[in-house]
Amino acid sequence: MLATLLDMMPLVLFAAVCIVLMLGYPVALSLAGTALAFAGFGLLLQSMGVDVPFEARMMNAMPNRLYGIMTNATLLAVPLFVLMGVLLEKSRVAETLLDAMAMAFGALRGGLGIAVVIVGMLLAASTGIVGATVVTMGLLSLPTMLKRGYSPALATGTICATGTLGQIIPPSIALVLLGDVLSNAYQQAQLSMGVWSPKTLSIGDLFIGALVPGLLLVVVYILYLLMVAWLKPEAAPAADRAALKAELGHTGSIWPLLLKGLLPPVLLIVAVLGSILGGFATPTEASAVGAFGALVLAATNRQLSINMLKETLHSTAQVTSMVFLILIGAALFSLVFRAYGGEELVTELFEAMPGGVVGATLVVMLVIFLLGFILDFIEITFVVVPIVGPVLLAMGVDPIWLGIMIAVNLQTSFLTPPFGFALFYLRGVTPASVPTSAIYKGVIPFIILQLGMLLALAIFPGIATWLPSVL
Repeated sequence: MLATLLDMMPLVLFAAVCIVLMLGYPVALSLAGTALAFAGFGLLLQSMGVDVPFEARMMNAMPNRLYGIMTNATLLAVPLFVLMGVLLEKSRVAETLLDAMAMAFGALRGGLGIAVVIVGMLLAASTGIVGATVVTMGLLSLPTMLKRGYSPALATGTICATGTLGQIIPPSIALVLLGDVLSNAYQQAQLSMGVWSPKTLSIGDLFIGALVPGLLLVVVYILYLLMVAWLKPEAAPAADRAALKAELGHTGSIWPLLLKGLLPPVLLIVAVLGSILGGFATPTEASAVGAFGALVLAATNRQLSINMLKETLHSTAQVTSMVFLILIGAALFSLVFRAYGGEELVTELFEAMPGGVVGATLVVMLVIFLLGFILDFIEITFVVVPIVGPVLLAMGVDPIWLGIMIAVNLQTSFLTPPFGFALFYLRGVTPASVPTSAIYKGVIPFIILQLGMLLALAIFPGIATWLPSVL
């Protein structure tokens, strides 16, 4: 009995981390503390003469891991993309853009919803931060949608679903982190198969692979809103353009407002993504372009001040510190997991699973979906992907396809009641008159649409892999 339990120690370690996280302890400290406790337990049993499958010498690799994290040039993109997102959030770009889109589409049935989706897409491509997009859109667009007679369920569901686009539409921080982890997993998988000149996976590959699925989701959202507006006009009524103009304080032509709202973020996105897709810059260099562009936009909108810069740098430092602390905790967890033979155990479980690579991939996607209820994308990327990634990639799974599947899967998980993170973000800025049940009801159709995207990616992997192969 004891021998069986010791052989299953990697799974016990994983379960213990999940339990500690559910108790509400900080993620980074939970990962590192639980891993150290299990490492100490293994050493204690070995000192007592118990045959424990624990390779203590693997812990010697921790200083090199830390040095590798701190000198990883790819991860330099994280603080720069966060800085870009926070600057855009504070420079009122979203407010101007939403006013312009509302003026352009508001007179159509479902038009305000379409405006929210388009603005959310551009914000997602600009900031890449799900929480920031959901909160910003909730504060700016929800009062207008409710005032114009939109169903609370449809309005909140649209905002939540649009906010999660920051998970998949590049340049996304989630894709930056996922790309770095998958790149290491891909090389590890190839080396385990005896390929001594491994192929590489870049973050740019993942950005390109995410473009088509992300844009398809936007199109599907808009088609759904048009269908609801056609079948249930009372749920998404057309706004009176004159009244909308008066409310927004804009009485002239909408074209200057549209140009002012749409041009700056589009130019910024083209500068960032265009430099990556054109091969002129790495994602790290493009993130510096984006941060500088966001600074220029803030200055152009007359929102740049010393206090604003202080707040922006403080927020950026907070988020960046959190990411790197979690990464350090995850590195320690990964070492202890491997020291207990976790990699071999996962390989054996996957190989014995019915359905082969399809069955293994399905189980991994289900586990990631469920973990999305209790963990943020950063923890899942740093903890789960390094464990399952090398095994799946060694079984022949395409790394770009796997990365996009994980991103869309997490996007769906963050939207799913009752634990979806996007729901909590929106609930925090939603008026008390809108019940939580309306938010839950509103996101269900969008969850179905996203599950449909996952199914489409599973049946037609070329949706994610075609564009990277061409470029």
